[in-house]
Amino acid sequence: MNAILERLGVAGTVPGACGARWIETPGGRESVSFNPANGEPLATVLQASAEDYDRIVDEASAAFVRWRMVPAPRRGEIVREIGEELRKAKDDLGALVTLEMGKILAEGRGEVQEMIDIADFAVGLSRRLYGLTMHSERPGHRMYEQWHPLGVVGVVTAFNFPVAVWSWNALIAAVCGDCVVWKPSGLTPLTAVAVQRICHQVTERHGFAGVFSLAIGAGSEIGARMAEDRRLPLISFTGSTSTGRDVAVKVAERLGRSILELGGNNGVIVMDDANLDLALRAVVFGSVGTAGQRCTTTRRLFLQRGIAERFTDALLATYRQIRIGDPIDPETVMGPLVSETAVEEMMRAMETIRGQGGEVLCGGKRLDGCFVEPALVRAKAAMPIVREEVFAPVLYLIEFDTLDEAVAWHNDVPQGLSSSIFTDSLTAAESFLSQRGSDCGIANVNIGTSGAEIGGAFGGEKETGGGREAGSDSWKAYMRRQTNTINWSGELPLAQGIEFRI
Repeated sequence: MNAILERLGVAGTVPGACGARWIETPGGRESVSFNPANGEPLATVLQASAEDYDRIVDEASAAFVRWRMVPAPRRGEIVREIGEELRKAKDDLGALVTLEMGKILAEGRGEVQEMIDIADFAVGLSRRLYGLTMHSERPGHRMYEQWHPLGVVGVVTAFNFPVAVWSWNALIAAVCGDCVVWKPSGLTPLTAVAVQRICHQVTERHGFAGVFSLAIGAGSEIGARMAEDRRLPLISFTGSTSTGRDVAVKVAERLGRSILELGGNNGVIVMDDANLDLALRAVVFGSVGTAGQRCTTTRRLFLQRGIAERFTDALLATYRQIRIGDPIDPETVMGPLVSETAVEEMMRAMETIRGQGGEVLCGGKRLDGCFVEPALVRAKAAMPIVREEVFAPVLYLIEFDTLDEAVAWHNDVPQGLSSSIFTDSLTAAESFLSQRGSDCGIANVNIGTSGAEIGGAFGGEKETGGGREAGSDSWKAYMRRQTNTINWSGELPLAQGIEFRI
């Protein structure tokens, strides 16, 4: 462990503030990062003060003036170099994600690979930041649109994906010509420092230090300051719905933009004609992966009555043999929850579930430290807690008769992130994907709710916030659109046939 921390530059006491240069002694409080698997301290981070934050944003603003003038393909080349450095550090960074956050090693490495994939995507994107050309109604006129860099983007990330979600925003924003100020979760500061060190080394080498910046601090201090900061035209926030509402209001009050990635309450529908082996593997990964701490975790499982008993038995047998333990061990399937607070919240949720009539079929118990047993609960769709997001490995089993009934229950929650149906029926699959089907931002057929590819736009509807990140045309959120009309006619005709004489 110590060797990994040393190689990544996060051993001992490390600064958590970096603009155009590292602030070696930030003025904020000290915080200790702990390994949730054993409770041992990993390192100490010196947090940014309000004065440090202001300096960082000022330096990012100065860097933006230069960075926006760099040709986009050249910006892409610098991001490509960052991707290469991430490749070199993949094993160490993946292990650090596991040590600090608690997800199993395969998922830790997968998260770093996601950063690498986004870097590759951003490099290609740097050569296709396209606009449209439109025909003008006026003779001798040409109309087109172009996209310009937006400014300094604020990125606030959560503990469950401590580096991947940053990359969705930062690497795309960078090729668009923006600079980025990052406030990571206080539970996972070391991964942020390690990634910032890599980015800073690359940008400094090219004379563009300050394109990527870091300000570690409490959400009530640094995060709130970012939301109110008019120097940041865009805030991308990943976290709880309740905090997201506050961020949205503060950003909207200054007429800024926000990208919100908030709660998920993701459902899988399994039809009688489904491939049950396929569905079983997807549901188990979706429900216990990252110990139920993904925004795309499968939380509600709708089983058609013809296969409900058989599928439930298979699920119970699989749950009872899930290997829970040290996430750094390659044989482990589920690691710990991120903190003692997370464990306590799950235990309170289990009490509520029983109080509302839920039948706990297995699991739901507290183990040593931050470890818990994943829970399977036979439930009713009308139970109030089923409509909430419990950020832990709790899966509700709900039986249904018809697809229309299942879709109605599926959509009857405030969140709208990810969804899935397992079926061999073309009619059922297309119905689920149609306007009368899933109301989520992500809807899948014969794959689970978790594990989205970076090529598509990621995000959800309703209380999930409506934001989109990563692939497709998500890049447009980080730029400003400009419509241009050029008159080369020598005359001055007005649109809509208006005549104006002077």
